[in-house]
Amino acid sequence: MPNDNKKIGFLGENIAARYLESRGYRIIARNYRKPWGEIDIIAEKEGVTVFCEVKTNSKEFGSSFGPELRVNPKKASHIIRTASLYLNSQKQNNEKEWRVDILSIIVNKLDSKAKVLHFKNALADFR
Repeated sequence: MPNDNKKIGFLGENIAARYLESRGYRIIARNYRKPWGEIDIIAEKEGVTVFCEVKTNSKEFGSSFGPELRVNPKKASHIIRTASLYLNSQKQNNEKEWRVDILSIIVNKLDSKAKVLHFKNALADFR
């Protein structure tokens, strides 16, 4: 049975996928794995491939401890490496536009609500 962190992470990814779909994104893949990293959600909107990293907290800790802050430079390089490999494996035109977004999810289990923050092109400085 998955531990609480895995359950919260899975819930956050489901919330993120629904959020993206409601905003016109088409989900291409989920949990694309390679030995050094994973892409939580791969989506497409208006011809742009979007690699989404989902970070979820089970409660609010304040803005200085948002889930998105857990994407450090090492994690960013793993995401970009995995995204590049995915694009190469799909034989996509190297000129095709792509970006990495971070979706920060804060789940309030008491009232069954979630707060979603969407940081578009969040890793542009790492590419």
